[in-house]
Amino acid sequence: MIAFGVGLVLLVAGYAVYGRYVAATVRPDPNRVTPAIALADGVDYVPMSTWRIYLIQLLNIAGLGPVFGPILGALWGPQVFLWVVLGCILGGAVHDFLIGTMSIRNRGAGLPDLIGHYLGGVTRHVATFFILLLMLLVGTVFVKGPALLLVDVLPAQVVVGWFGEGAAGWLKHTFQGYSVWMWVVMLAIFLYYLAATLFPIDKIIGRIYPFFALALLVMVGGLGIALVTGRIPVPEFTLKNLHPQQLPAWPLIFITVSCGAVSGFHGTQSPLMARCLKSEKHLRLVFYGAMIAEGLIALIWASVAQGFYGSHEGLAAVLKPGGGGPGAVVHDSCIAVMGGFGGVLAILGVVVLPITSGDTAFRVARLILADYFRIPQTKVLNRYLLVAPLFGLSLVLNFVDFSVIWRYFGWANQTLAAVGLWAATVFLARRRSRWWLAFLPAVFMTVVTVTYILVEDVGFGMSARWGTWLGLLAGGGTAAAFLIKLPKLAPEPDLPSIDPRPSAVERSADSLAC
Repeated sequence: MIAFGVGLVLLVAGYAVYGRYVAATVRPDPNRVTPAIALADGVDYVPMSTWRIYLIQLLNIAGLGPVFGPILGALWGPQVFLWVVLGCILGGAVHDFLIGTMSIRNRGAGLPDLIGHYLGGVTRHVATFFILLLMLLVGTVFVKGPALLLVDVLPAQVVVGWFGEGAAGWLKHTFQGYSVWMWVVMLAIFLYYLAATLFPIDKIIGRIYPFFALALLVMVGGLGIALVTGRIPVPEFTLKNLHPQQLPAWPLIFITVSCGAVSGFHGTQSPLMARCLKSEKHLRLVFYGAMIAEGLIALIWASVAQGFYGSHEGLAAVLKPGGGGPGAVVHDSCIAVMGGFGGVLAILGVVVLPITSGDTAFRVARLILADYFRIPQTKVLNRYLLVAPLFGLSLVLNFVDFSVIWRYFGWANQTLAAVGLWAATVFLARRRSRWWLAFLPAVFMTVVTVTYILVEDVGFGMSARWGTWLGLLAGGGTAAAFLIKLPKLAPEPDLPSIDPRPSAVERSADSLAC
């Protein structure tokens, strides 16, 4: 209980103290015209209220990562608290905040364009393909993930009760390994994703997310109260339980627990809200604050996973192949703590997390293509032309076993975080403003990702010693290259406002657009 309480206090203090210190580096100006107002197009650049933007940002970045990741990370014992709390305050929240700010200061640019602007033109092309593939994988997986949880919460028997016994046999038929009922739920989620990708951001996402947030609040509140009151005990942080399963933490824990600590996926989402924020005075609340809230969700689930089964052996048994996995932990703990009705609401609070990341993953994919090919999105036909191949490819991926590819997702996600932090480092360095705030986590994440791909089975399978030394060499070499180039970086002062008139390139694209 003490470890959980200290973590909670540190997260709140991190927002109040360190978050304010980080925000001061970019000198937010309430009088500067934001892209939401200067470039308003009624589709993606749409001014919205701050509380709504905060909820959307939180739900965008909080997929299954801050739930399943900490549950798996709990196998390493209470040391997972260190990575969740310190990683969130010093790394993840800094990453999300700076990328959101970079986007606002660059006409609402997406992550590939920001990477290209600050790290070079070649990186823009690589980042565009890399992030586009990542978004397709996230969107596709987040059709199946929440569908599996929903089928548990709303079993076919309930639907049979609605439509009669005649529906029972039809719903039980299987196709490609899934029941018809499972395919119905997946289709419903897929159609929602399609609508959320095509429609203006304030018409679907802006209106439905507050209701999703209520389900999330039930989940966080119910489990949080159970932890505080002792209904779910939390192991204390001691040297004896530092390695309860004798698992080597380095570097695997930093890849397993990404959302809730540091996640490159968040960098793809922050520009969505950068295009909707009406004033820079809310930068810290929306971008740094939402990440702190996700850190709280991760802290709660790391605590629940360690305490609910009474021992690390019990948790390990559930997480073994055939034991139910993280989904079983979610189902069992929510039902046990909050009963049938409350437990279902809490599980729905978990279900909305991947749904609210899957929909915006597809939306980001559309915007990446639109930015890359300079296709205006005010005309609905242009949106259909981009969305059709994206969803067509996603449908195909549903029939393909890309489990091997998905094994690289954690590494790819954290590698993107390292690249985003390096872009943020250059952003601050060009403004001669506390660049080390992004530099230090950028170096750390570089060491982690290089070491991981060298030592793990999905990579080169080197010994941990050699992989770590090479990872340190890669991080040190990248840091040295930046420090050498630092004096030569051209200053990039903040612009007082945004010119709402399109550039010559944008005018040319408009004339060629459908």
